[in-house]
Amino acid sequence: MTRVALLGPPGAGKGTLAKRMIETWGFTHLSTGDILRDEVARGTDLGVAAKGAMDAGELVSDDIIIGMIRGRIESANKGYLLDGFPRTVAQAEALETISELEAVISISLSRDEVVRRLTARRVCSQCGKIFNLAFQPPANPGVCDACGGKLIQRDDDKEDVIQNRYDVYASSTAPLIDFYRKRGLLHEVDGSEGSGKAFEAVAGLLG
Repeated sequence: MTRVALLGPPGAGKGTLAKRMIETWGFTHLSTGDILRDEVARGTDLGVAAKGAMDAGELVSDDIIIGMIRGRIESANKGYLLDGFPRTVAQAEALETISELEAVISISLSRDEVVRRLTARRVCSQCGKIFNLAFQPPANPGVCDACGGKLIQRDDDKEDVIQNRYDVYASSTAPLIDFYRKRGLLHEVDGSEGSGKAFEAVAGLLG
């Protein structure tokens, strides 16, 4: 299978799982979160339009996301892994006009665990390395192990924003589970057992 989408609430471990999948199967990684943050950092028109919604934990408009994804899918010669897209049924329907998925992997995680994980996340302001104060802390508090840079908490990792992000996921993205289940594409994975177990489940599916 070379056309795969990864679903799940924020903090479910999609990024970690995606990295291992890419290393194992050579997918082109299409992460809307990473792409949007890059656009924001570079101050592009897309980044300016998206920043307000991202800072509030809300979804960027379908038109912006779909236009951005289309070109990247068309250039993914060895298959792709969608991470953070589609997030709504409308996006899923639009995707069907661009490319047909072969599998959709949904990672489940409770609200309480999402909040616990994300409020503890810290990012290096210099190299971007990610730490978690709960289960992957730096050797020295507030300092990046890799480059010595200052660790910061992203605006979208603060509790009020996380709660809102989870609400947005539940209302807008969770209906995708039924959408893809009806199409026979959905495969559900328990995210509470950690990335290792999740990868084992995915490996059993993709082979």
